[in-house]
Amino acid sequence: MVKTWTFALRTLFQPAIKLAKEGFVVYPYLESSISSSANKIMADPGLQLVYAPNGKLLQAGDTCYNAELGRSLEAVAEQGIQAFYNGTIGENLVKDVKEAGGILTMEDLRNYKVDVMDAMSVNVMGYTILGMPPPSSGTVGISLVLNILNSYGSPNAAKGPLGLHRLIEALKFMFAVRMNLGDPNFVNISKTISDMLSPSFAKKLQQKIFDNTTFPSEYYMHRWSQLRDHGTSHLCVVDANRNAVSLTTTINYGFGAGLLSPSTGIVLNNEMDDFSTPTEISPDKLPPAPANFIRPNKRPLSSMTPIIVLKDNELVGVVGGSGGLYIIPAVIQVFLNHFVLGMEPLAAVQSARVYHKLIPNVVLYENWTVIDGEHIELSDEKKQFLEERGHQLQAKAGGAVCQFVVQNINNPIEMGRKNRKVPVDQVFRGTLTGVSDPRKDGRPAAI
Repeated sequence: MVKTWTFALRTLFQPAIKLAKEGFVVYPYLESSISSSANKIMADPGLQLVYAPNGKLLQAGDTCYNAELGRSLEAVAEQGIQAFYNGTIGENLVKDVKEAGGILTMEDLRNYKVDVMDAMSVNVMGYTILGMPPPSSGTVGISLVLNILNSYGSPNAAKGPLGLHRLIEALKFMFAVRMNLGDPNFVNISKTISDMLSPSFAKKLQQKIFDNTTFPSEYYMHRWSQLRDHGTSHLCVVDANRNAVSLTTTINYGFGAGLLSPSTGIVLNNEMDDFSTPTEISPDKLPPAPANFIRPNKRPLSSMTPIIVLKDNELVGVVGGSGGLYIIPAVIQVFLNHFVLGMEPLAAVQSARVYHKLIPNVVLYENWTVIDGEHIELSDEKKQFLEERGHQLQAKAGGAVCQFVVQNINNPIEMGRKNRKVPVDQVFRGTLTGVSDPRKDGRPAAI
């Protein structure tokens, strides 16, 4: 995140203001989300006003408007962020929340501070990965899994059905260790971070992986709980100068807390649910994680995994995803597919994925037809291989959605003569390829 504005807020916000006030076309994925959340939408007047005007849920091809959100964005664009934190937008938001039974106050908004932190830098498999520090678990999670696979000493270790088995086992160890994470401003997680970044720690875990079998969940570690964040979006941006942004945003569940502030157009999140809470242990969930218990002003553990990938200090990729707990495994698989196994960017994203959350001890594998009509399914060969090693398999429709931009530094291009904004002799390092996951509506765009 930059610390100074490169654009005026009015310029930056204008496209979003236009979409909110003039409307945008509902695509099939949004229609599906609206339909699956019909009860939540119809129970809230604010959500109903936007997503079910006149009492009818929006369908693909309809136009969706949120004029109040457009006006709120206009106010921030003209008056700055204090219009929200200490102005009429915040006052209206607080009023709407209180009328809905909430306890938000203007003092809460005035005291809120955005943490701007340096990116974590992780060196693994010959690449440098830049990503979010905790309370996001994405960067350290990727580091641990890739270091485990790298401990085999060959890129082929991640290849084929055996590589998939090893990946699943590494994911199980990662999700076990991950549950010791929380907000570093409230709990000491320095040892956990150090372990998750350590090749020697990864090697110890790799030595516990057997190529001919899997184990019960207790084998990997015996504690903590899991999160369920689904209302997430991700975008990757690379500009003409090869500045890169990997941005993940979330309101946690789809349509957040099920409340849209009628006077501001803002959907309220339910991020509180990302904390662990003391609950009874059940067979299909891990016990709660004290490091992620709720405290005032504390930030919950998240699965966000926006990363930028460098090779020899040159940009080679930007990747991230949405999909809650499935984000980390998905981003890892896209990374492995392209940077380790050599798949083209589109194939790296489209390839069928597997997921594991440690508990329940089930491998979820993709088997579904996505929005554009393409069927994505793990091969029979890989399914049989995993079953022979004791994995319990379960087909899944859905999962994480990844966005991916790749720079081919082996194919430099000269843009100076075509783009007057840069020097005539400016030579760029490589061509860019953008991929938007077919699992969700979205397209790459060159501007």
